[in-house]
Amino acid sequence: MDPVDGRVTDGRAARWSGQQQRRRAEFVDAALVAIKEHGADVSTEQIAAEAGVARTRLYRHFSGANALNAAIAERAETMILEALAPVWDVSASPRDIIRTAVTTHLGWLTENQQLYLYLVRHSVATPAGDNVVNDVKRLISHLLIRLLDEYVEAVGLDARVTQPLAFGLVGFVDAAAARWVGDPGGLETDEMVDLLAGWIWSVLDGVLRQIGLEIDPAVPLDLGAAGAAPTG
Repeated sequence: MDPVDGRVTDGRAARWSGQQQRRRAEFVDAALVAIKEHGADVSTEQIAAEAGVARTRLYRHFSGANALNAAIAERAETMILEALAPVWDVSASPRDIIRTAVTTHLGWLTENQQLYLYLVRHSVATPAGDNVVNDVKRLISHLLIRLLDEYVEAVGLDARVTQPLAFGLVGFVDAAAARWVGDPGGLETDEMVDLLAGWIWSVLDGVLRQIGLEIDPAVPLDLGAAGAAPTG
């Protein structure tokens, strides 16, 4: 093959691939708008209408409904993790970390309730083999484990408990928050944040007290020295 022709062919392929990716991203943008407008039971026809194309045109860029759902799930996963990224600041106090995490999680669910329901109902599988909601919870749990590992080193928390503790807390918060978004039961956002943050700290405080440590949740943990007072 002529190397020049090869470069031309490669260039065209790259441009086409880029156009495909941009077009797919535009369709996902339209899908998010349609989900917000029409709810979790939105149809592909409504998504296509939002994108301004026929349903058949939509499937020129996706092999089928499952492929479209997978692209929506991938975008949602990125949105959730980006929203929670500022939470994992080990220099902040435990209270601030917890409240920021809970506030961000509730805010995202409130703003994207129909998208969350859409992901739950469609049970879209991720590359890891799990559905996207469980996959996000798994990723958040691992981020929390990394945060707890700092406490393991600083205050002597048993490293064996961090995984069940993290997964338990994330599962509890996700279930309680999702239920509250669907049925607030008269609780305002600030009240729900206070409740969840208080419950989370109660669990963490109980774990720490079991090893004889009492930590002020309002004071950042000194990772160079525990700064925790034994309870005796």
